[in-house]
Amino acid sequence: MNRLRPVVVGYDAISPLGRNLEAQWQQALAGKSGVGTLIRFPLSDDFPVRIAGQAPEIDDLDYPFLTARQRASWSSPVFKYGMLSVARALERSGIEIDARLAPRVAVTYSTAIGGLDAVLFSDRRMREEGKLPLPYANPNSCINMVGGKIAIQTGACGPIMTPVTACATGLTSMITGAMFLERGMADVAICGAVDFPLVEPIVAGFYTMNGVYIPKQGQEKEAPETASRPFALNRRGFVISEGAGAVILATPEFARRHGLAHSIELAGWGMTSDAHHFVAPYFETIKQCMDNALADAEIEARDIAVVNGHAASTRVGDKVEYEALQAVFGQSMPPVTANKSLMGHAMGASSVLESIFSFQGMRDSLLPPTINYQPDPEIEIDCVAEGRRTLEQEFVLKNSFGFGGCNSCAVFKRIG
Repeated sequence: MNRLRPVVVGYDAISPLGRNLEAQWQQALAGKSGVGTLIRFPLSDDFPVRIAGQAPEIDDLDYPFLTARQRASWSSPVFKYGMLSVARALERSGIEIDARLAPRVAVTYSTAIGGLDAVLFSDRRMREEGKLPLPYANPNSCINMVGGKIAIQTGACGPIMTPVTACATGLTSMITGAMFLERGMADVAICGAVDFPLVEPIVAGFYTMNGVYIPKQGQEKEAPETASRPFALNRRGFVISEGAGAVILATPEFARRHGLAHSIELAGWGMTSDAHHFVAPYFETIKQCMDNALADAEIEARDIAVVNGHAASTRVGDKVEYEALQAVFGQSMPPVTANKSLMGHAMGASSVLESIFSFQGMRDSLLPPTINYQPDPEIEIDCVAEGRRTLEQEFVLKNSFGFGGCNSCAVFKRIG
């Protein structure tokens, strides 16, 4: 089938591994964790979660798009981190959005958690000080405002959408942007996601629902960097983290016409709904999502060189993903990298951060390791546990599965 397949012309990321993309990549290749002691807010003695993956501060950087005064109004970190990732991704792409191009630039940049920190601050201000919320409280908490601010920042005035599919949000944003390009509604799409979920009730809520990493009772205290353990026998839930990633997609024709460097193609994708359970993943629809992505890319399972797994470190989730991979690939399952072992689970931003790591790996023919791995006899998987590995990668499958049964899978192709 002759169809348009969008190309990646720029990207950038900020994660617990750092704020410079190349430095983050080298940290990942070296198997160095970005997880540490939780310091995003003061901890009471009985607060149950003590570790997290925290993004580095960026307030010392120059913000031509968000002044110090504006940052006081847009107080939720999702804005400054999201806008910085987009500014740097656009700079890498070489695209300048002028009045002529602006109507042909779509924005699908999103967030799953949004600015709930602003709501919490306003609630405490009302209860403890008897003061009404500040004027920007509601705009800070509005989920679609991240995309809106990015449109204002860049001047993009093509179609805009804020897709929210929980932990799959970043990848869903890319798929939605690709749909706009394929439909001829835009030539360029600003995609990605940002999340800063290290807010007390959110962190505590993940604890009470038994999703976040919980140390084994009576066990000696473990180093924070060892807590995120995808596919491992001793996995005990995900480590909450934060970050932002931006990916600029363009039609191949636009990229060629404007001389934009590109070596990665979004070759195919699939999306399914579990329609099964509000958090537990479902084998049938996860497998179907992977099958759909392969079919859309018009390739066979054997063509995939590596899978970048969702791999959240939960007992049930990792097992179901493994079983679905086994069903798709049979006895020829490729290596499965699990980037959350290095930086934790950045909620809606996780899948775009992991996609960016896939791009880096395809560029350099390298796989970063999955750290903290202890073999699980029920999960016979090659997760690159020995350290970085050299591997040519023409096709990579990226998996992402979100609460509510929201599944997104994509196939990336190395071109040129």
